[in-house]
Amino acid sequence: MKFSLSFLPKEDRFFFLLHQSTLNMQKVALCLHDLMEDFDNVEGKVQEIKDLEEFGDEVIHDITLSLHRTFVTPIDREDIMSLAGRLDDVIDSINEAAQYIFEYKITASTEHARKLTKIIVDCAAQLEKALGMLSTSGSRLKDILPITVEINRLESEADKALSQAMGHLFSNGSDVINILKWRDIYNTLEEATDWSEDAANVLEGIVLKHS
Repeated sequence: MKFSLSFLPKEDRFFFLLHQSTLNMQKVALCLHDLMEDFDNVEGKVQEIKDLEEFGDEVIHDITLSLHRTFVTPIDREDIMSLAGRLDDVIDSINEAAQYIFEYKITASTEHARKLTKIIVDCAAQLEKALGMLSTSGSRLKDILPITVEINRLESEADKALSQAMGHLFSNGSDVINILKWRDIYNTLEEATDWSEDAANVLEGIVLKHS
């Protein structure tokens, strides 16, 4: 899917594309949440996540292309690329976790996986909210800062959830192969929240530069 951006002012197209990336991230996170809640049609759900991940790659391509074609950008071009990259990393981690579930032939979720997925959904919602505000200016731009604080809190919550998941996995599991499978999945889910926090840190830097 390609965007028709000719009608947008050059300054607005970057905000539009970055916001599209977070909207896509929300869809991916919700698809993962649906998968973790209901393991019916795993292959179809994993493929849907993969399709959305590929769409996200197109958005990043459009951002990169727009940067090459634009001399003056509304915010520093390195910040645009860094933010776009971190958003893409979140989606990639979600897709990787979904692929593990399919390839490892996982047949049921766990309480810990559902908890981590819920945190990812919350991070995606906060990032979408923040990116929707990025085109504002002056003191209103500072309204993004509380959102970045909340994303940092969510990432800390994910760290604790991962620690609990690993503790339960290694203290209650006797099937080594199953332990290794879930270790990969848990780590990858938590990685998505790490990338979310990195995106929040980039946003914080942008706000401090421009507000």
